[in-house]
Amino acid sequence: MRLAHGPYTCLMLRVTPGITIPEREIEMSFIRASGPGGQNVNKVSTAVQLRFDVARSSSLPDAVRIRLSALAGHRMSRDGVLQITAQRFRSQERNRNDAIERLVALIEEAARPVKPRKATRPSRGARARRLEGKRRRGDVKRSRSSRVDFT
Repeated sequence: MRLAHGPYTCLMLRVTPGITIPEREIEMSFIRASGPGGQNVNKVSTAVQLRFDVARSSSLPDAVRIRLSALAGHRMSRDGVLQITAQRFRSQERNRNDAIERLVALIEEAARPVKPRKATRPSRGARARRLEGKRRRGDVKRSRSSRVDFT
């Protein structure tokens, strides 16, 4: 986990060299996990529910915020709150680290600039091959028809 101390001794989560998130912007709650765990699963709240308010976060640049909203999909609420639930492990601490790592990975992906697509055109040979394939397919279908011509 990449935690760095800020100027006011507030823990900071370093995502990229230009993006650090203060710990106060991340809210975590512990809930009971489903799945394996024996009797422990009914008694101990090991699953972690991480919430990060993307819409109101001052630590994210606007471009990253927009891409993060698109990448998050169903994990993003209408209010702009990203919610990640981690319950892969039986330990609360490991689930906490897993949730933070998944948040960092999502923000890192959103911070990566989108490579612009260069418009290309198919070559003359590629067009000819495509049309030849279509012609052959048409011939095969035509040969299957039940019309018999006796002339």
